Amino acid sequence: MSRTIMKKINTKEISEDTWSSPKGKFASASKDISVALGRKPLSTDLKERHPFDVEITRIPPRQTPYPYHSHSAQWEFYHVISGKGIVRDEDGTTPIEAGDAFIFPPEEPHQFTNDGTEDLILYVVADNPIGESSYYPDSKKWLVRSPERRLMRGENLDYYDGEE
Repeated sequence: MSRTIMKKINTKEISEDTWSSPKGKFASASKDISVALGRKPLSTDLKERHPFDVEITRIPPRQTPYPYHSHSAQWEFYHVISGKGIVRDEDGTTPIEAGDAFIFPPEEPHQFTNDGTEDLILYVVADNPIGESSYYPDSKKWLVRSPERRLMRGENLDYYDGEE
């Protein structure tokens, strides 16, 4: 009988990936906990891919990390660790602060903005379905994740096309 050995990491030791859109409208940073624990994002083997994905997202003051979007199949759970911000959804905006937890099911558009003066830090847990795609209502485009992982309206587009 083979035994699986627990994989342990410390999130303080995970390097933070930062990004910004070309015109600076969108910016954020994250620590991909699942990858640090051995997740292989492009694998179709759930033992390598993991059935859920966990990250720590840090949104600097006055920043929004992503365009307003929805997922075709993915559920996303959020827990605010520190800071304050707002969440945009189909009903408008809702303030969020440390301790708040909420979830977005598939097809429910959402977007976060840090409207505070300190970093907004969230845990994000997503169920990571294979074949997931996203829709961007403001620019009316789709992100097709498989097999080519490309954005489209009818032609191949840049990720931020129509967003800034």
